[in-house]
Amino acid sequence: MATKLIFFDLWGTLLENGVRSPVKQVKWILRLEDMDFSEYIVKFEEVFMTKKFKDLKEGFEEVIKAFELNVPDFVVEKLIGMWNKNTILSTIYDDTIDVLTELKKDYKLVLIANTDPFSVESVLEKHKLKEYFDEIVLSCDTGNLKSNKKSFGDVLKKLKVKKSEAVMVGDSIDSDIKSAENAGIKAILVDRRGSREFENKISSLSELKENLK
Repeated sequence: MATKLIFFDLWGTLLENGVRSPVKQVKWILRLEDMDFSEYIVKFEEVFMTKKFKDLKEGFEEVIKAFELNVPDFVVEKLIGMWNKNTILSTIYDDTIDVLTELKKDYKLVLIANTDPFSVESVLEKHKLKEYFDEIVLSCDTGNLKSNKKSFGDVLKKLKVKKSEAVMVGDSIDSDIKSAENAGIKAILVDRRGSREFENKISSLSELKENLK
């Protein structure tokens, strides 16, 4: 069935992080090196990206509590500094605007992201991205990560699109690809560095349209 709707991830897909792998840096700063990343990322995102905290300090304190850690105050400050740096130094990929502009002519576009509330609004405004999307679904607003089928299902119902008519585009096997497939939606991996194995992948957004059916 022909594609009518495209879900896009944000970080690593449309925007390049201002620091390398901030979520992995949190894991390293908290000395959770021995924890399997798949286990870590689920817990971290569930705690940090599904609620509206008053500030980053409160958010990271909840993360530390969830992992049952006891860390000094300077570690929390280090986490806050790194996270803010990531937001401030974030850049938009060269192909993002051209591709969104072209695709918007023929498809419904939805931004769906596991994200905290502190960084997302500023980067969406900074890079003028809101105008390209029919819907914006943020985990910090809905309380649901992409792994929850409801995150996709509610949008499809609202926009009157079938699962078979939608595709998810993202850079994360765990958060994007597996979540979409779990919801019965085709997924395309953006692998800009050519470092991961996945049958249905592209190396840049400029290759996306030719992969849509």
